Amino acid sequence: MDIQISQMSKGDRDVRPVAPAAVMSREQLILQLSATSGPTYLQAGLRALASYAGATHYLLVRCDFIQESGLDFVVSSDWPFDLVRRLASELTSGYGRIGELEKCMSLFQPNLASLPDDLELPQGVGRQYYALTFNVGRTRFSLLLLTREAVSLSSERLRDAGLLAGYLASCTRCFEDKLERDFDLTERELECLFWIAEGKTSDEIAMILGISRNTINNYITSVMRKTATKTRSEAIAFAVRNNLV
Repeated sequence: MDIQISQMSKGDRDVRPVAPAAVMSREQLILQLSATSGPTYLQAGLRALASYAGATHYLLVRCDFIQESGLDFVVSSDWPFDLVRRLASELTSGYGRIGELEKCMSLFQPNLASLPDDLELPQGVGRQYYALTFNVGRTRFSLLLLTREAVSLSSERLRDAGLLAGYLASCTRCFEDKLERDFDLTERELECLFWIAEGKTSDEIAMILGISRNTINNYITSVMRKTATKTRSEAIAFAVRNNLV
């Protein structure tokens, strides 16, 4: 992808402190992935891959959907939702500028990208992120990883993460039908999902809907349980992919 992406120069690598090696070894990572199963397999696996690579947050996207409207390209993410929504326009404008040969040459090659300067980031998270592109069958994916400030990641561990992310994406297809059968959101839950997708807090949604903040939080908790997601951002991404909001 060519969205403010540039390979690090030798000078950059010399001045950037390298992230401490992750405690988890490659063998331990594979054992952890093998022990995980069920509808949350993809999310748990991506969290493990991010940790193994030394990243703080992961975002898995489908490249063939990037130029579609909305956030349908998001497969799974624990990035703050506002970051994902803003990054959508950056990805859309940049992905169409590069040719198919360049896209193929970028497979499993870690690239460094920069988020827009006006975005508010979680405390301690750097403005640059890593992008890894890989194929699952004919479908191309990108794994985008946020890191701590002034930290660079090992290219070898990033390539491992890309390879295993492809494995995860191929293995979780068998869960898609089950997930679609399992969630059944009420009208109120859908309303709450819509408003958190609009960036509203629980207090603001409570004022809009005329019910208590605790009730709103209960609805949101129920949404995350039914959609097998762990955070509001993941619930929103799931809802967008399934045309729920």
